[in-house]
Amino acid sequence: MSVRRFQVYGTVQGVGFRPFVYRTAARLGLDGWVANVNGHVEGEVAGPPPAIEEFAARLRADAPLLARVRHVRLTGAAGQSECGAGFHVRHSAPGAPDLVPREIPPDAAVCDACLRELRDPRDRRHRYPFVNCTDCGPRATIIEDLPYDRVRTTMRRFPLCARCAAEYADPADRRFHAEPVACPDCGPELAWADLRGEAALRAAVETVTGGGIVAVKGLGGYQLVCDAGDPAAVAELRRRKCRPAKPFAVMVRDLGAADRLARVGATERAALASPERPVVLLARRRPHGADPLAEEVHPGLPRVGLFLPTTGLHQLLLDDTARPLVVTSGNLGGEPIAVEDAAARAGQAAVADGFLTHDRPIRSRYDDSVVQFTGRTRITVRRARGLAPAPLPLPAAEPVAGVGAQLKHTFTLAADGRAHLGPHTGDLADAATHEAFLTSYEHLKRLTGVEPVALAHDPHPGYLSTRWAKAQPLPRIAVQHHHAHVAACAAEHEVRGRFLGVAYDGLGLGDDGTLWGGEILVADLRGYRRVGRFATAPLPGGDAAVRHPWRTALGQLLGGETLGRPRPYPWLTRAFTDRLDPAEVAAVRAMVARDVNCPRASSAGRLFDTVAALLGLCDRAGYEGEAAVLLEAAAGTEHAAALGHHVVRAHGLWVYDPAPTLTDLLERQLAGEPVARLAAAFQLTLAVVTADLVARAVAEGAPRTVCLGGGCFVNRRLLTEVKRRLHAQGLRVLVGGQVPVGDGGISYGQAAVAAARLAGER
Repeated sequence: MSVRRFQVYGTVQGVGFRPFVYRTAARLGLDGWVANVNGHVEGEVAGPPPAIEEFAARLRADAPLLARVRHVRLTGAAGQSECGAGFHVRHSAPGAPDLVPREIPPDAAVCDACLRELRDPRDRRHRYPFVNCTDCGPRATIIEDLPYDRVRTTMRRFPLCARCAAEYADPADRRFHAEPVACPDCGPELAWADLRGEAALRAAVETVTGGGIVAVKGLGGYQLVCDAGDPAAVAELRRRKCRPAKPFAVMVRDLGAADRLARVGATERAALASPERPVVLLARRRPHGADPLAEEVHPGLPRVGLFLPTTGLHQLLLDDTARPLVVTSGNLGGEPIAVEDAAARAGQAAVADGFLTHDRPIRSRYDDSVVQFTGRTRITVRRARGLAPAPLPLPAAEPVAGVGAQLKHTFTLAADGRAHLGPHTGDLADAATHEAFLTSYEHLKRLTGVEPVALAHDPHPGYLSTRWAKAQPLPRIAVQHHHAHVAACAAEHEVRGRFLGVAYDGLGLGDDGTLWGGEILVADLRGYRRVGRFATAPLPGGDAAVRHPWRTALGQLLGGETLGRPRPYPWLTRAFTDRLDPAEVAAVRAMVARDVNCPRASSAGRLFDTVAALLGLCDRAGYEGEAAVLLEAAAGTEHAAALGHHVVRAHGLWVYDPAPTLTDLLERQLAGEPVARLAAAFQLTLAVVTADLVARAVAEGAPRTVCLGGGCFVNRRLLTEVKRRLHAQGLRVLVGGQVPVGDGGISYGQAAVAAARLAGER
């Protein structure tokens, strides 16, 4: 007989790991105990040495679905053994601080076993909205502290009834040590005004089916719900929420319902049904007969975001309404999603016709995650509920934090080779979102145990995250915006050496004081050298040009950088300018001529805006990136020849001059070429230009590994064509999969750069 101490590190709390250890030891006839300690699992095991070795191997190989085992350590028992007869799960104790960051399990969607109970009239949890077990349910949104036990979650205010306590204590039950376990007798309860339980649910269902809007308290915050097939209800939600055009996500009952609405491939089906339950962007099917989705759900777009129920409550709403539901974040445009009951009622009183709430507090704010697929390539648009804050690889020895950008804000805490990318905050534009960032940052810092020794930030002085970082008593590391984009891709794929970065996005402050956005960089995680770019053009009115793509288009036509090719002739642009307000056109002409409030930008994103405006697709953007989204949608499945393009050598860089592209576009438009073909031609042209810029850089000695970053690569057509053409050159092409390619991944890239620079200083 032998006695050994064991410690298991990784995502091993809140995922059914202690019950798994108990069952494994029992099957092998071992004595001992297991407990959550701080952020890991440890215990003692006694028995024959071969059985103990088998025990350790199974801890690595057979861990529960939601667990991620990073390290199993077996040591000799110190002092007298604490093993008695049999194997036991002990109550947890805080213990000494972990030497490695603690890993927080994300929330997991309701599992099939719990759904069967939810629908079984003979089960005591029949129609209980908060059904869960060790394989599913709230985790990150309810954890207040570690080690993970009920007393350190928001479930601590719900004492277990006798039957739930028996399940919790029964090693043979799948709720053995499931901390959020509850039932109608002892758990959270639904409420609607003065109604409770089933009556509250019925009131919400009647409101939705009657064309109303309901605020529902979900896992990570309040959500606004209405009938996705009711044009009037969806239009009213848009009006009240101040969201005129941005598409809504739609929750459907099951995979069969998703199939009826969209084309669902194997990879997309797996994502929809995964425990993460992200919103998946899918191509719409053409309906046979009446369309089950109102056009107002995703106006003018051929793709729709679908997701499956995340909780028993969502499943009941879908079962009882028997229709797809718009389920969107419970906030007004630009504000963080509401999590506190009083704040939700105050903020959503003018939006919702009623509130379906409950008495389980939400500790951490998590919006819904959003992903899409291009073939088998996964692109994360938003990393939030179900995905965050699960750890990602990052070569950090000393603890650092990346505080993110301004739009699609996230933050990242990194240490000991791993990074915790915090939940999506939104656009960091006001006091409410800034406060949401600070609250989430402090909470995740405390849970993970990562105490940064340095803060990485964007150099833009106007970003609230930059201002906050500069006010902290810590060393600061400024990381250029586009270097952060491509560094995020490189770090996720564990690229250790030099690489070639292609960063296409809207705007980021460059080292030369201009705004960048179409950049070719030779880089590693510590630094970069700019080797290519798009030509610059003025943005008349600065931020006003971002909101009004026609201004960006005029800036390109009137003041684009002169690189040896003429700008489009005035007679070609007359059809465009004639449909605009003459006074506004005159004002912009004067601004460009006098160079007043016209910052220059080398931006791929703003070039998308220009073409969308020239083609009449978007003069005024209701949300960030709308013009580019509409341009991609307009191309559909159209095939077209590339437009004219020109790459020149200027100021030691390879520069793409879009003047020939725009001239060709306008000439073909004047000749009557369809908008769809011109939209397709432009996006193909950018892929051809990218391949040209990369080839020239490689010919001059740039690395043959290419990392793609920036929000423009959410465009599936552009991404597909760029990858195809770079692969044809024999290059290794990488794009972020778990880390958002847009500004939601900036903080991760910042942390990667900061960690590399600190390591280089040692």
